[in-house]
Amino acid sequence: MVIGTLYGLVGAIELVAPDLLGNIGWLVFGRIRTVHTNLVVFGFLTPALLSVGHFVVPRLLRTQLFSEKLGIFIVCLWNVIVAAIFITLSIGLSQGREYAEAIWEIDILVAIAFALIFINMIMTIRNRQEPLLYVSVWYITAGIILTLIVYAIGNVIWVPGAGALTGIPDAVILWFYGHNVLGLLLTPLAVGIAYYVIPSATRTPLYSHTLSLAGFWSLLVLYSHIGTHHLIQVPAPTWLKVVSIVGSIGMVIPVMIVLINFWYTVKGKMRTIHENIGAKFVFTGTVFYLFTCIQGPIQALPQVQRLTHFSNWVVAHAHMGILGFSGMVAIGGIYFILPKMTGRSIYSKTLAEFQYWMILIGLVGFMVVLTTVGLVQGNSWLNGETIYRILPQIHNYNIVRAGLGVLIVTGAIIGLYNMVRSIFFNLGETA
Repeated sequence: MVIGTLYGLVGAIELVAPDLLGNIGWLVFGRIRTVHTNLVVFGFLTPALLSVGHFVVPRLLRTQLFSEKLGIFIVCLWNVIVAAIFITLSIGLSQGREYAEAIWEIDILVAIAFALIFINMIMTIRNRQEPLLYVSVWYITAGIILTLIVYAIGNVIWVPGAGALTGIPDAVILWFYGHNVLGLLLTPLAVGIAYYVIPSATRTPLYSHTLSLAGFWSLLVLYSHIGTHHLIQVPAPTWLKVVSIVGSIGMVIPVMIVLINFWYTVKGKMRTIHENIGAKFVFTGTVFYLFTCIQGPIQALPQVQRLTHFSNWVVAHAHMGILGFSGMVAIGGIYFILPKMTGRSIYSKTLAEFQYWMILIGLVGFMVVLTTVGLVQGNSWLNGETIYRILPQIHNYNIVRAGLGVLIVTGAIIGLYNMVRSIFFNLGETA
């Protein structure tokens, strides 16, 4: 998270002062932006959510993880993958496909890693002592197997070397993958963790197990095919665009089911949520989930997308979903399980609270600034203005954006320090 957000900050600074860092290859904006997105998604969020998932699933099944050695091997493999992504993208080795920039050889390693994780999880479920499969187990396991499938298809791993098709078919299959990185990887893992943390923190039974399963299946039915709403302006098949728009609007159903379930569970228990920093992060993530999934269906409408597409509005939406929802849940999940793993309270609740507010203020500021910039850009383009003549109008917004990025990077550094102290150097009171 520290390195990924730091790269994002450098990219934001380059938007303000493009010549500041000179023409150094690995520091040009095109590479920095790619490294930033990949490190945040695959270097921070994916291992953070998976780590909490590896704690939650055996605990809910009242059994041990099938193979601790296999789990450690996967951790080592994943670190090799992230390092390889960082190095190859920095030196300019890229497939040039959004969120799928990693070269074909790395794609194969990612597919192997998820296959091994699935084996470890499914065998843990097979050996369980608890007959009831709580909904968190459903979400986390589904997220793993669906990511394996989506990643393999979206990165076209059956075409060695290229890892891509050509023309419109490649665009369609890319956005099937690009949107499902959020919808079938980060979302199921984050929702599954929230279903564990919120009832545990409030010591309250989940409001409705039936609702939780309805939300699970409606998410799988609706989310998998909505990626084409990124291609409404291109000559993709019209029927596919219509299906994606209808599915995008329909996403209101699983989102509201999930949030109703969460919020009725914590009804009358907000004080407990506020006192537990892990639960506080997670609950805030559910609020961002609401805003993300209101904005998403709206911007899938063709009339709205005419104004917002290719603008910073979309960047605001991405940060809201990635950091606001999945990121908050990931950080909260780690803070929640650390005391249970170490037997001691976290090193500093004050630092954790400070991190919370740094990220929250920075993120809300991002949403306001980038959404405003997006509307300025979209309206100007619709009125026939060129891209370059708009840049002076949004210069001050970019300065504010970079300043807000400093808050988020500060929060990441504080969180790293707090978690390292909690794991390795914590002599505090017993949890």
